[in-house]
Amino acid sequence: MTKKRTADSGAGSSVTSGAAAKAASKLEKIAKISRRLAALHVPDLDHVPELKQSAAVAEYLDRASHATLSKVTGGVSPTALGGAYLDWLVHLSTSPGKQVELTQKAFRKWLRLSRYAMRCATSDSDTAPCLEPLEQDKRFAGDAWQKWPYNLIYQSFLLNQQWWHNATTGVRGVTKQHENALEFTSRQVLDMFSPSNYLLTNPEALAKTREEGGQNLIRGFNAWLEDMEHARLDAPVAGIEAYRPGQEVATTPGKVVFRNRLIELIQYEPTTEKVRPEPILMVPAWIMKYYILDLSPENSLVRFLLSQGYTVFMVSWHNPDAEDRNLGMDDYRQMGVMEAIDAINTIIPGEKIHGVGYCLGGTLLSIAAATIARDDGDPFASLSFFASQIDFTEPGELQLFINESQLAFLEDMMWEQGYLDINQMTGAFQTIRSADLIWSKVLHSYLMGEPANMFDLMAWNADGTRMPFRMHSEYLRSLYLDNDLTEGHFKVDGRPISVTDIHVPVFSVGTVKDHVAPWHSVYKMHLYLDTELTFVLTSGGHNAGIVSEPGHRHRSYQVATTRHDDHYVDPETWAANTPVKDGSWWLEWSDWLGERSGVPGPPPVLANALADAPGTYVFEK
Repeated sequence: MTKKRTADSGAGSSVTSGAAAKAASKLEKIAKISRRLAALHVPDLDHVPELKQSAAVAEYLDRASHATLSKVTGGVSPTALGGAYLDWLVHLSTSPGKQVELTQKAFRKWLRLSRYAMRCATSDSDTAPCLEPLEQDKRFAGDAWQKWPYNLIYQSFLLNQQWWHNATTGVRGVTKQHENALEFTSRQVLDMFSPSNYLLTNPEALAKTREEGGQNLIRGFNAWLEDMEHARLDAPVAGIEAYRPGQEVATTPGKVVFRNRLIELIQYEPTTEKVRPEPILMVPAWIMKYYILDLSPENSLVRFLLSQGYTVFMVSWHNPDAEDRNLGMDDYRQMGVMEAIDAINTIIPGEKIHGVGYCLGGTLLSIAAATIARDDGDPFASLSFFASQIDFTEPGELQLFINESQLAFLEDMMWEQGYLDINQMTGAFQTIRSADLIWSKVLHSYLMGEPANMFDLMAWNADGTRMPFRMHSEYLRSLYLDNDLTEGHFKVDGRPISVTDIHVPVFSVGTVKDHVAPWHSVYKMHLYLDTELTFVLTSGGHNAGIVSEPGHRHRSYQVATTRHDDHYVDPETWAANTPVKDGSWWLEWSDWLGERSGVPGPPPVLANALADAPGTYVFEK
């Protein structure tokens, strides 16, 4: 018995040791396989030609699809709008309190409109409206709109507009940008159905039609046909031929003294016996032709500065095409600003420069100035910025078009053609101000039959330029989307720059009605510039507020100077406490420049001329 147990015990031990050996053998095999896998070199699949070609084809198809779709949507990403709509819809569907509130508001508005209709039907005297239009909304200001049934029609429209504003805002959980985008889009859609846009619901257009026996509609139809023909042929706007650069506008005498691939530099002839030693370099926005600063002789800022005893240089931008698609922001800085400074230093050696930037030109000038200051350079006596931003966290309703989805869509549109066309840019600006720029034209030109009165500023506005694919993409991403310039992430030559390095005096102008660079955004220079800053808030808009020659009627402005060690004052407090002055801010700016300029002396000799002003780039189409 004992022997048997011993034998059984030995057998069990043998089985156990055999299992352990097998397990050890398996573990060793696994270890060998692991070592072989670890030593195995797996190539980067992106470098496999077939896979690279497949990825390139996929990217091409995506880009081509988006570029084709952009021609239908006017460059607006349907995906971006769809994302905003779904964000709003999902949050609204899970917000029963908001739904109840909107239902109550709809009922109360219907009740108000019903009572208003009853009062209008039973009272001979004027009846107070349910809702007054916004201050900037002049569509229903005429007396004819206050009579039945048109008062009921426009009041119904305003109440409906207000309800949709309530519906698209204040939904908890919706991102701020999606809320703004949806509110904006709903406003644009509603503006399409404004009763002022249609003959049968517009009492003023009906009265005009009765008065003229329908001749206004015939003129309007002809105007519409003409506009359609211009759009089909991509022809210039009618009437622009009366404002030709070098003949009716941009007529200030001067010479092109420097030219590169991107700019022509114009030096203007002096008009005074003596001039200040410091020249002025003007850097306009590259999105439009330079001559907004040299319009008709009576409202030319260039002529005004010459009359004040300054030597003026102007950057005139080349109109890029598909061959310029790879020009980037640094090319614009280097060839647009730095080489212009070098040319001026050659012509007028030893003198500092008053730098002036308008709109995007001001942003580019601030980048160049910060770069020079970082590298211990000091070419400027002062810097002036007209409707220019360096912080882009609040750029107005343009921000609605700036998000990752929209930029990817826009990049694909530019990728196909190599640039962003002026018509594509104009569409975005017109959408922002559709009531003024689209539906106002429908009313006055097509319904009322009133001819469009072309003038110099309008002609300049229709004479736009293109923007290269790479530059515009970099600009939108690094500044509008990421706000790199004021957050210390904008790099030049591989190193970050900071606008806090700018220490020369600064003169900054914002305009009250600016839809491109809202004055609150322009005012943010107070937060970032560590220098003396004189800020002007002038009446008018982005363009008309800058073209504000002395003697221009209905012009006013506010101005105050902040020392570099003064406490910050918010924009609303600044506007409330700064007195309003009548007249043109140009005179204020001229005095400011004079205080920072040397004693007048003989004017410099014009450099060797490459061409007469306005040069050749201004004529590029």
